[in-house]
Amino acid sequence: MNPALLAAGAAPAPIVPASGTGQLILAALVGIAVIVVLITRFKVHPFLSLTIGSLVVGAVAGMPMADAVTSFSNGVGSTVASVGLLIALGAMFGRLLADSGGADQLVDTIVGRAGVRTLPWAMALVGALIGLPMFFEIGLVLLMPVILLVSIRSGLSLMRVGIPALAGLSAMHGLVPPHPGPLIAIAALHANLGITLALGVLIAIPTVIVAGPLFSRYAARWVDVAAPATFVTDREAALVGAGTEQPVPLGGTAAGGATTRAPATGGPSTGGPSTGGGTGGTDGVDTGRVGRRPSFGVTLATVLLPVVLMLAKALADIFLSKGQPLYTVLDFIGTPMIALLISVIVAMFTFGRGSGMDLRGIAASLERSLPPIAGILLIVAAGGGFKQTLIDTGIGSVIADAVKSSSMSVLLLGWLVAVLIRVATGSATVATVTASGVLAPLASGLSTSHVALLVLAIGSGSLFFSHVNDAGFWLVKEYFGVSVVQNLKTWSAMETLLSVTGLVLVLAIGLVV
Repeated sequence: MNPALLAAGAAPAPIVPASGTGQLILAALVGIAVIVVLITRFKVHPFLSLTIGSLVVGAVAGMPMADAVTSFSNGVGSTVASVGLLIALGAMFGRLLADSGGADQLVDTIVGRAGVRTLPWAMALVGALIGLPMFFEIGLVLLMPVILLVSIRSGLSLMRVGIPALAGLSAMHGLVPPHPGPLIAIAALHANLGITLALGVLIAIPTVIVAGPLFSRYAARWVDVAAPATFVTDREAALVGAGTEQPVPLGGTAAGGATTRAPATGGPSTGGPSTGGGTGGTDGVDTGRVGRRPSFGVTLATVLLPVVLMLAKALADIFLSKGQPLYTVLDFIGTPMIALLISVIVAMFTFGRGSGMDLRGIAASLERSLPPIAGILLIVAAGGGFKQTLIDTGIGSVIADAVKSSSMSVLLLGWLVAVLIRVATGSATVATVTASGVLAPLASGLSTSHVALLVLAIGSGSLFFSHVNDAGFWLVKEYFGVSVVQNLKTWSAMETLLSVTGLVLVLAIGLVV
């Protein structure tokens, strides 16, 4: 086994199964069923559902309950240590990007330079760049005003503009670190982060193209709707109502001084999770900005900084020898926690001071970044406990042996498990956590590149067919002002296409690496 696949560099002690194979398989099925039923039927928070499911797995497997509690606690602690810190740092970085106006700068510059024919491609790029450092819900709230205004100003169908942007955002969320989903799978499977990041970007680009600009042509025909005037100024409404032949400029500020930033209300009420973002965030709190925005070049460089640092570490692992001074430096600064920490510190200057925030404004922005992610952290932590319970009962070894004796591809199995949990619970995070726990014992028998591909297969599966049990489904529906059926034909179809395209590319790369 490659030492790079192990968290501490030493092989773990062999797991002694708690009971027979049949009972262990039953325990896994019952535990997962309990989680799904609690979330879907009784609307129990995923954190509690995963906690209860873990204890059920231990009990059905014949594990002493004290040992089950210990396994769960150990899993929670190790997951928070490895992933929780990264999620917190990522939230700080994303909040500074939003509060400083850096997100607006990216959008205005890219969209403002695009023609009507290239606009869907520009919107896909905007979605990808905004999605790279931000949590999905926050990126969605930031992007929606942009999508609606650009559709109105350009005269293009809402789906022609919106689907590419959402595809870019969703693909980054499921496939590219430092998003929670990929980080969870990387930690659970002990994958090489640099290789996973490189392959994730490689797979995400064609996936976004297929599910974004290309698919949006058909989505616009199936559901030909105009953008609702949720974020339109009075002057823009007058221009549109008068049938003016000159479109309102796409980039920069709109007629009447309107920008593409979401108002403090955060858009329509959807009953979904509270998220931050925008001027003062969607919670309406002043950020201390004085009105200017960081430049496009500075914003783009800062957004890409953590990715560049982590890729530099990956290249150092390939081309440099351990012990060389350059290798030591790149290995340190490319460690995910250090890369994100450096990026947050840099963002305090480029986004914070660069937008005119004072020290109190920067501190307030960082402070407000953490409460919205409390739920995500708890879900991730409980998912780590569930994974550890599966491993300590010996269920993982049983599943690994069953897969090894079958002809099914491990990559396909990882995708299928994630798909089933995603469709049942509606949560991409729960799907990733559960699938990673189930598939973790298989990673020890895979090469470094195939472990990375397994992470991406699970990430692709976690995006499959968003529907009525997913908060993101309702956010998109309410913002777009479409019916449930129309949203299924556009948003849900796009998510499914993302998932299937990602799987096809993962399997194709798996044949040659």
